Amino acid sequence: MSEAVIKATIEPIIEVLGVEKSYPQPDGTRIQVVGLTNLAIEPGKIIALLGPSGCGKSTLLRMLTGLSQPSSGTLVWHGKPLDGQMPNVAIVFQSFALFPWLTVLENVEAPLEARGVPAVERHKRALRTLDTVGLDGFETAYPKELSGGMKQRVGFARALVVEPEVLFMDEPFSALDVLTAENLRSELLELWLSKKMTTSAIFIVTHNIEEAVMLADRVIVLGRNPARVRSDFNIRLKHPRDRKSARFVELVDYIYKVMTEPEVEHALPDANTTAEIILPKGGLSALTKDALKKQEAPVRTARYQMLPHARVGGVAGLMELLHDRGGREDLFRLAEELVMNVEDLLPILEACVLLGFAWLKEGDVQITPQGVVFADADIQQRKVLFRQAALEHVTILKQIDSILKRKSDHSIADEFFHDILDEHFAEDEVQRQFETATNWGRYAEIFDYDREKGRLVQTEPPTPADATVVENHNSALPPKS
Repeated sequence: MSEAVIKATIEPIIEVLGVEKSYPQPDGTRIQVVGLTNLAIEPGKIIALLGPSGCGKSTLLRMLTGLSQPSSGTLVWHGKPLDGQMPNVAIVFQSFALFPWLTVLENVEAPLEARGVPAVERHKRALRTLDTVGLDGFETAYPKELSGGMKQRVGFARALVVEPEVLFMDEPFSALDVLTAENLRSELLELWLSKKMTTSAIFIVTHNIEEAVMLADRVIVLGRNPARVRSDFNIRLKHPRDRKSARFVELVDYIYKVMTEPEVEHALPDANTTAEIILPKGGLSALTKDALKKQEAPVRTARYQMLPHARVGGVAGLMELLHDRGGREDLFRLAEELVMNVEDLLPILEACVLLGFAWLKEGDVQITPQGVVFADADIQQRKVLFRQAALEHVTILKQIDSILKRKSDHSIADEFFHDILDEHFAEDEVQRQFETATNWGRYAEIFDYDREKGRLVQTEPPTPADATVVENHNSALPPKS
């Protein structure tokens, strides 16, 4: 076993020291979305940031770029606090974000015009950058005339034309088809390795584990509620990298374990070619304590149960698949065979685990006895079994069911539950949580939802036949220890 090597001291371009992000609540407390974080972006590296959906990846990116101010902590640029100035960075967005009324050339010139670059100079730089990304000949085309891949190339050109010291990319390939995304990844890597781009570092937010291991020199994995760094390590594999190599598969599997088992501390697999753990520089603990002292209001992390954003059909389909395959499967192999990204697969897995239909252990998913019964059941029986599992394990659905039973008219306004969720989650997460809870609750016939009136209404209680299904289901399970 080789020992982890502490990285050599390199002057970082950007550094966040004791940074956290939280949002104020009516009761005077704040919901913490990003926990106290120390992070540095060094020159000469592609850095990939991974994490579950809604964990705060984009929030952290916006703070690193200066677009969003942290609630506490310090953002440092070349060793000096930014003090309100914008760092020399550029961002490539997931949604292309092109101006539809401008030509390709005009879109690329736009950031230069905003910076006051003279017309002749910005025209030359835009043409040169378009040639670099392979878009010469499309200067006069409008975005509506371009394919998705070509639109994203314009996004690359618009970011690179300002010659940023750090290029930030927020899931830049997720809106593209598989082949186009693979082609653009290769082109980005070619530009980087051949030094055809002037940027000193690339910071890419992604949900694709293989993409991170394929591109990055360093990988950071976030946990959630609040966001925190769970793993931060360098990858010492030469380019081009072989997806089927033992080390590549080993690293992908390790990241899967870190993301799917948030309560377990996983050791980075040992190898002489990699395993360089990134440790914070000295003195950060004191700065972190200082940041805590400066907080003006108590901080509450989201201890309320967060529902994974998965639909019932996905849960049922995964249970059937696992049952057919003997009840246990490696996550990496499963995602590969299903041609699914981790962002799509993890919420379904998390839902199965939350409902008691599956276990996650050491990067494998295994069906439980409850999951077996659910997979074998017919359509109506599944509704009953899902209802039982939801009322046993899902806090918000238990609350809704309890309140509806006690109300004389067995109905209540949806605003009531929005207010409950608002106490525990940031604003953009509240609606997603409510939609997921509504989808599960309606399927399980715990309640119906009148969207026009904004009211939840209790449905009819289970029939005697339904009760028999649950009784048979319970009798088929081993006794609880």
